[in-house]
Amino acid sequence: MKEKVEQALEKIRPALQRDGGNVELVDVTDDGVVKVKLVGACGGCPMSQMTLKMGIEKVVKQAIPEVKSVESV
Repeated sequence: MKEKVEQALEKIRPALQRDGGNVELVDVTDDGVVKVKLVGACGGCPMSQMTLKMGIEKVVKQAIPEVKSVESV
């Protein structure tokens, strides 16, 4: 499952990197919760929760329907 999540994150990374940020995969729980860390400009951005839910979570859930949510740690 972690490999699938990494592949999905690769799809959104270029957009994050253009804005000076990135996302790191921390963990995937057995119950389908993906834990990520927003780094660089994304780490302190006031829009980071919107990026997380409307961007990262949307892409990951489309690629892997078993994922329940994406959370920032």
